[in-house]
Amino acid sequence: MAANRTPLDRDTIVTTAIAMADANGLEQLSMRKLASELGVEAMSLYYHVPNKDELIDGMVDHVIAEMTLPSFDDHWKVAARNRAISAHDVLMRHPWAIGIVDSRTNRTLDSLRYYDAMVGTLLEAGFSIELALHALATIDAYVYGFCIQEVNLPLSTPEETAEVTEDLMAQIPMDELPHLVRAAQYSAESGYRFGEGFEFGLDLLLDAFEARLAAS
Repeated sequence: MAANRTPLDRDTIVTTAIAMADANGLEQLSMRKLASELGVEAMSLYYHVPNKDELIDGMVDHVIAEMTLPSFDDHWKVAARNRAISAHDVLMRHPWAIGIVDSRTNRTLDSLRYYDAMVGTLLEAGFSIELALHALATIDAYVYGFCIQEVNLPLSTPEETAEVTEDLMAQIPMDELPHLVRAAQYSAESGYRFGEGFEFGLDLLLDAFEARLAAS
C-alpha cells in the first residue's frame, strides 16, 4: 500500500486513477484498488468522488484538458491540425480513454470549451454551421479511429514490424495475393510504421475541407 503523502482531494484521486488506468487499463481500475494505491480506505474516496462513473467523468475531463485548444490567431487549417495531432498524442498516452472520450454525458465547462473553440475557429474562417459540424465530426472520427487501430497493431518498432510481416508473408499464397505480398515486403524492408501515416491522412482530410470551403 502506498503512503498517503499528500492531502486527499479530487485532483489527487483523479490523477492517480489516470496513472493506474494508463498502466493497467480502465477495466482493472476499481475504487478499492484506487484507495489502496492512495493509502486510504475506500470510503474516504466517496467524499470527493461519489462513484466510479463520476470518477471516469473526471478522468476524461482531465485527459481533454491535456489536448491543445485551437487558437483563433492561427489559420483554421493550422488550428485544426494542431488540435488533431495533440489529441492523437494525448490519446496514445492514455489509450484507455480512446473509446470513451465522446461517450460521456456529464461534462465540465472546461472540457466543452475544447469543442466550442474548434467550431468557433471554423465559423470564423467562413464555414457554414453545417460544414463546421461535418469537419469536427469527420476529423475527430479520424483521430479516434486511427488511435484504435494504432494501439491494437503490434507494430510499435521496426523490429516488431519485420517480425509480424514475416509471419504474415509465411501465410500468404504469393501467387494469389501478389499486391499484399508487395506491401508486406515494403513494410519489412522500410521499417514502415502505421502511426507514421497519421499526419498524411489528416492533411488529406484538411485539404478536402479546404476545397469544400472554397467551393461553397
